[in-house]
Amino acid sequence: MIRTVQKAFKQIDFLLLLPAVILTSLGLVTMSSFVDEDPYFSRQMLWLIISLGVFFGAHFVDWRFLRRTRVSVMLFIFFMVLLLGLVLFGAVSQGGAQSWLSLGFFNLQPADPAKLALIIILAKYFSRRYVEIGHIRHIILSGFYALMFFVLVAMQPDFGSAVMMFVVWFAMVMVSGISKKHLILVVSTGILAFLALWLFVFQPYQKDRIVSFIHPLADIQGTGYNAYQSTVAVGSGEVIGKGIGYGTQSKLKFLPEYQTDFIFAAFSEEWGFVGGIIVLSLFVFLIMRMMNHAARAPSNFETLFTVGVAGLFIGHVCVHVGMNIGLLPVTGVPLPFMSYGGSHLVTEFFALGIISSMAQYEVRSRTATVDIDLL
Repeated sequence: MIRTVQKAFKQIDFLLLLPAVILTSLGLVTMSSFVDEDPYFSRQMLWLIISLGVFFGAHFVDWRFLRRTRVSVMLFIFFMVLLLGLVLFGAVSQGGAQSWLSLGFFNLQPADPAKLALIIILAKYFSRRYVEIGHIRHIILSGFYALMFFVLVAMQPDFGSAVMMFVVWFAMVMVSGISKKHLILVVSTGILAFLALWLFVFQPYQKDRIVSFIHPLADIQGTGYNAYQSTVAVGSGEVIGKGIGYGTQSKLKFLPEYQTDFIFAAFSEEWGFVGGIIVLSLFVFLIMRMMNHAARAPSNFETLFTVGVAGLFIGHVCVHVGMNIGLLPVTGVPLPFMSYGGSHLVTEFFALGIISSMAQYEVRSRTATVDIDLL
């Protein structure tokens, strides 16, 4: 038993874990530099410790059972739909969104684990149908799963997390073997869906955010205030930044939600363009490491799961950085690992732990194959 644990520990992918820990540490440093007694630093430090425990715990589980049974997927769907449904009736309202469930000592945002559950559901669905994936009905059915999660999250309303559901689905559809004509159909459907959302679903404040993106200076004291202050913070950092603790936009609280929605802007103000490049480089390294595992995975399920997680991270980074530098509307999407929040941090480390676990079985599969060949 001890030898088994020691062997599993040696197979932990620390090159997958290290950039995540560094990114979280950079977020912690940025949070600690605003005021003398900032509660975000100590709370996020506790969540980092918990997340590391979740990562190591996930690594020691054989997650191959997810692709063997049908019951697991149905339980995922039932549990997550139930959890997201509870949010609509008994959630805690924060920032105008009813997205949190109060569990006493902390608040849970179900949209975060729901993203991971959707990745598992789609990975299992596509891996079982890779031979006949060219048929359009599988794209439609998989889209229904994503739409179910999308609608429940959008009704909270948490449009940023809802968009990430679509990003996950689209990323996994792209690697599932879809034909070009179906790809055109998917893109066209997405455009029509956006028009329908604009006309019938989007709330006035959500439309205002999109309009303020097109012309943010039209109302810098209103809907365009957050985007304007964010771009000012990023630009004022210049090349090497103002230094840790000297971010005036964030320290004087001109920049709202510095610890979550605008952590990249707050970080860039203090660390400058160089710091921004470092952060993006760490994400690139992390994504490349994940895609390396996806390319060498022993089955389609592991490949699709890893690509789904990578697509989720890429979507979060692109949207978060885009809205921080004024290229995208403000949607409240956190930056993975760096933004404050326990729900998304635990979910992200949990996903990495699953990938690390899958990687160790990949090594065993390759070793077994070599032994057979030698015989």
